[in-house]
Amino acid sequence: MNIAFDAKRAFTNSTGLGHYSRTLISSLSEFYPEHEYFLCTPKITRRFDVNALEHVYAVTPQHFPSSVFTAAWRSSWVKKDLQQLKIDLYHGLSHEIPIGIKKAGIKSVVTIHDLIFERYPNQYNRIDVQIYHRKFNYACKHADKIIAISKQTKEDIIQFYKIPANKIAVCYQSCNPAFGIEASNAEKQFIKQQYNLPDKFFLYVGSIIERKNLLTICKAMQQLKDKLDISLIVIGEGKKYKHKVKEFINKHSLQSQIIFLSEAQSLQSQKSFQSSVDFPAIYQQALCMIYPSTFEGFGIPLLEALWSKLPVITSNVSSLPEAGGEGALYIDPMNAEQMADTMKRIYIDAELRKKLMIKGWQHAQNFTREKTAACVMNVYESTFLNATL
Repeated sequence: MNIAFDAKRAFTNSTGLGHYSRTLISSLSEFYPEHEYFLCTPKITRRFDVNALEHVYAVTPQHFPSSVFTAAWRSSWVKKDLQQLKIDLYHGLSHEIPIGIKKAGIKSVVTIHDLIFERYPNQYNRIDVQIYHRKFNYACKHADKIIAISKQTKEDIIQFYKIPANKIAVCYQSCNPAFGIEASNAEKQFIKQQYNLPDKFFLYVGSIIERKNLLTICKAMQQLKDKLDISLIVIGEGKKYKHKVKEFINKHSLQSQIIFLSEAQSLQSQKSFQSSVDFPAIYQQALCMIYPSTFEGFGIPLLEALWSKLPVITSNVSSLPEAGGEGALYIDPMNAEQMADTMKRIYIDAELRKKLMIKGWQHAQNFTREKTAACVMNVYESTFLNATL
């Protein structure tokens, strides 16, 4: 098959959608080299090196008006390029498919990561909610098949968009295999010096937005301030909610304990940080990953931690127990006192950390790149087969 992707996020997104796109495309290229893969993107960046992959080609808008109005090209006009390339199947990796693709005679699959904006519209701009609803609903209604990244997301698609269950396949995502490779002591030491990492630290990775709930971790850190000698490393960006978090940190004099790596000027142009190449060696030096989101479609940082043999504290809601299995300790995400007690427990109990590492690694085997690629390819083949019958 000639398979095309909406690959904008693969080239431009540094968080979950980008990681999902890059990992899946790389996995399909490696495990199913008999197919050709075309990545449709408004622009190419150094975040994703297509030249390192076999049978993978980047497709960008070449001519006016597509080269200027790239959003319109991505959402509709790309169909002409797909037809010229004789694409058999198009995969919208992040909630969208081109308008009218069915009429263009091209089969389509869409991945839905979550419908959080439907559950918590007040956490989003009202106009954004309307746009997301229109795009997601259109994709679910018109795609030939839907991939949900968790059972939770499948249930939400059925609930909010009234889609038949047999149209939705649950294909768990994987993560960069580098997280499953233990860094050498020399590499860890180099990364520790380069990033000025403390000897002991908890780790938070994710967008700094209200739903991800970094503020509650900071409240727990404030409770532990005079009890534990440990820092919190934060990797992620944010705007309004980040300002709220920073106000709390400043008010309680936590600036030396809570460190925002993404703010370091020296890292703004460092490719190994921007592309997450250095992340496994950072993860593997942490004491624990803390991921207290109030709702997730899945939670890739949690999975990265399990592969890194890193204990996890996460929320007892949505898909997070599904993703963490027995490799995590679960808390009420809004209970700072419970979070602080659990952080202290992890800090003190080396046997507990060892148990979680082993259980987490075992659970992570459910989310290998091979299993993810096989599940997605099965969706492709069944969709393509139906088209040829």
